[in-house]
Amino acid sequence: MPPFMRTLLQIPMARLSRRVVWWVFISVLVIEAIILIPSLHNRKRELLTQVQNVTAAKLMVIMQNCAADSSDRKLLDHLTMLSQHNHVVGGALYRPDGGLVGVFGKPPELTFPELPADRPTGRLDDGGAYYDVAWTSKRWHPGYTVIVRHDASPANKELVAFALRIAGLVLIISVFVTLGAMLALYPIVIAPILRLRKDLISAGDAVQHDLEAPEFQTAHESRRDELGEVIAAFIRTFKQISTAINQRKQAEASLQESFSQVASYSKALDRELNQGREMQTNFLPQFLPKKPGWEFASFFRPARQVSGDFYDIFELPEGKMGLVIADVCGKGVGAALFMALFRSLIRIFSGQTSLEGVELPGKTEMVECIASENCDADYHRALEAVSLTNKYIVQNHGDLSMFATLFFGVLDTASGKLSYINAGHDSALVIGPQGVKQRLEPSSPVVGALPEAIYLPRHIVIDSGDILLAFTDGVTDSRSPADELFGHQRLHQLFDGTLHTAGELVKNIQQELAAFIGQSLQEDDITLLAVHRKKCPTKC
Repeated sequence: MPPFMRTLLQIPMARLSRRVVWWVFISVLVIEAIILIPSLHNRKRELLTQVQNVTAAKLMVIMQNCAADSSDRKLLDHLTMLSQHNHVVGGALYRPDGGLVGVFGKPPELTFPELPADRPTGRLDDGGAYYDVAWTSKRWHPGYTVIVRHDASPANKELVAFALRIAGLVLIISVFVTLGAMLALYPIVIAPILRLRKDLISAGDAVQHDLEAPEFQTAHESRRDELGEVIAAFIRTFKQISTAINQRKQAEASLQESFSQVASYSKALDRELNQGREMQTNFLPQFLPKKPGWEFASFFRPARQVSGDFYDIFELPEGKMGLVIADVCGKGVGAALFMALFRSLIRIFSGQTSLEGVELPGKTEMVECIASENCDADYHRALEAVSLTNKYIVQNHGDLSMFATLFFGVLDTASGKLSYINAGHDSALVIGPQGVKQRLEPSSPVVGALPEAIYLPRHIVIDSGDILLAFTDGVTDSRSPADELFGHQRLHQLFDGTLHTAGELVKNIQQELAAFIGQSLQEDDITLLAVHRKKCPTKC
């Protein structure tokens, strides 16, 4: 098939080409219709004017052959001669005063009263089949008016034939203009657009399937019009996209490698943190001691894998019990390491019988107290442990600015006497049947911050039925999903006198905290330590 014929067959296949050609065709038809309608109107007026002129000439001949003094009837008889002509089918004669002389043939619809002042005039009937024309005589029988009815069908047939000729011409012109537009549009617009479409599909496939950049058909187009700018923009955009994709691949490869390294490191870190958690858990008492007449209970939940909180219960010489609860500043691994250090130091120093040459603030006061009859060794044991721990931390790790709030007590299980030091910690509570009986307020600075800190011991007696409750600030600082603090007041409301054991108290606080926190994030470690002196020390 010749290329020209192949091109002609491809033109109707292009949707854009069909749309453009269709609109060109419609536009030409509209334009021709705008021209045709006035032409038809003018042609109709010309045909009616021809009929009117022919009748006017015949009427003049008839009036010239009629004597001026002819009667109205004789004048009407002469006018009937007009019916001999093809176009005239009837008429009517009127006197100057408007009186009807008579009619002949088909009477016209146009009457004398309907005539305008500037007679003569003409009018087609409603069906367009007849044409009525009026003349007023000025030479013979002045003032007389003749209205002649003409057959308009020949003029109508001629008008239809004229319209068909014009319409045929319009159609031929429209077809030629449309074909010309099609032939002109295809190589200039349609073909480049079709090639651009193929290039776009190829580009999409290359991007989707990660293929090499294809050879674009439009790459060799040399155009200085809007379509050329679109093609150039497409090729430039594809190159930018290809470059960005290559850069993204390189970034993804590098990121994937980093992710793999981070994942490996994260797994190793998780293993180490899990090991640290297990080790830290082992630092806490595995089993709470059992003493006749006493009950011990605890709760511990870290905010992270490792914690800076700790509690401890251990036996001391002479049947005493060491009670510790502390909160190391900070979170994470550093706080956990210092927690282990604080816990170990408190245990070691509280069991020592001498200071072994370590300079200790308050040593003079301690020696004087030992020489006195009223000396209380429990005070000094507590003082020694806390003071030595503070001095060791400051001297060896002061540059790390790590410190701890601490409550350390020495409990005499026989008498219920508690000698304690509260080093900047939350107040421990002594709870009786009616609620809080006593608050053990902080009496000394935090441990590990000041090298010459003085720690002042105090003592109380835990009565039968009372419960000593110590806790970290993770309890009162817990927040609800509405960002509301748990607070001391809500904690104190739990001491309504219905709880009889340390275990019940700790469990109730634990449940209330869990319900209060809900789905919100636990921001701090939570630690509870409760000591209950039973009312029946020998049988309970």
